[in-house]
Amino acid sequence: MLKLPIYVEPIVTRFNAKKVNPIMTLLAARLARIKPSPTIAISGKARALKQAGRDIIALSAGEPDFDTPDAIKEAAIAAIRRGETKYTDVDGTPALKQAISDKFKRENGLVYGKDQISVGTGGKQILYNALMASLSPGDEVIIPAPYWVSYPDMVELAEGVPVTVACGENAGFKLTASALAQAITPKTKWLILNSPSNPTGMGYSRDELAALAAVLLNHPHVYVMADDIYEHITFDGWKFNAIAAVEPRLADRVLTCNGVSKSYAMTGWRIGYAGGPAPLIKAMAMVQSQSTSNPSSVSQAAAVAALNGGLDFMGARNESFQKRRDFCVAALNKAPGLSCITPEGAFYVYPSCAGAIGRKTPDGKVIKSDMDFADYLLDAEGVAVVPGTAFGLSPYFRISYASAMAELEEAMRRITKAAGALV
Repeated sequence: MLKLPIYVEPIVTRFNAKKVNPIMTLLAARLARIKPSPTIAISGKARALKQAGRDIIALSAGEPDFDTPDAIKEAAIAAIRRGETKYTDVDGTPALKQAISDKFKRENGLVYGKDQISVGTGGKQILYNALMASLSPGDEVIIPAPYWVSYPDMVELAEGVPVTVACGENAGFKLTASALAQAITPKTKWLILNSPSNPTGMGYSRDELAALAAVLLNHPHVYVMADDIYEHITFDGWKFNAIAAVEPRLADRVLTCNGVSKSYAMTGWRIGYAGGPAPLIKAMAMVQSQSTSNPSSVSQAAAVAALNGGLDFMGARNESFQKRRDFCVAALNKAPGLSCITPEGAFYVYPSCAGAIGRKTPDGKVIKSDMDFADYLLDAEGVAVVPGTAFGLSPYFRISYASAMAELEEAMRRITKAAGALV
């Protein structure tokens, strides 16, 4: 059985070697565009340590720790009993497309017909389908950094060119209108916006979106991929806004992407969706028809129940997330050499470890990067976090606080201890 290597770096090395392993000639050259993932590396190391008996606290998972609401699970069971276990339309059942259309109108003030809605096997497939359906070699995609780790690699696989724009802490980790204007070229095809953001939890206000939209109105060749997956996980009264609703003149150039994974705690059900221009939606269906075909019929039935069932449960969940956020931010700001701004949503914080760079661990190793700091936390205290290099902006690291408070309290104690031990 052919066993492919996990990372691309060994693949590239073997291709460049004088003696080429014959099996490696099977692999496509496009794989060389994908960078080895620091996220996978540190997660693999954490798993290995845990299997070896170490007490590991993993703060790297990007999923809610709550269960899928019972009414949604019951809807899936009822669908199975009704025999809804066959193929469906490639990009979504009529019932689910109607529920999505109703959701967009009710919650976002957006009007999409069924021919303007796509349903995929998770939010990631929706983004991937759109990029594969629209990018030609050399087309540029503007990606504000910090970014979700998959954005650049998906662009690369679609033969596009990721153009990352550093959005520093002084800008709230958000793209400004002036930075956007400077990044746009005649080759720009897409701008990807994620609000609230993974990894920072920061969200764009209505005014900030309006300022970006004003720039985009001057560049009719640029489309917007709005990744709104954390739309309902927000705090302190912060209000989510969809850019297509903020500036209706952009509506025919926006793909509004979402899914049930985060808000409804349905990560394993794998249902993502989007609303956008009908020609693009049709092209995305063509891509999907030759890859996965339709999403799970049972998961689609569950998603109908989710979208039609209301969000009454979100208040209590957001209250819990906010308490965890506040605790983590306060603890990190007290830790030597660390600092953390307060995000508006999602369930991540993105603290700076700039104060740890250049210092030494108790065994004499110099912390040269956020990757070194993440390795140190894991080795010294058994806490797994994701280094900022994975998200395109250093020196930071990402913590997911979608964990029980007791576990977070212990994790913050360990992080504070490790930071304080640096000299």
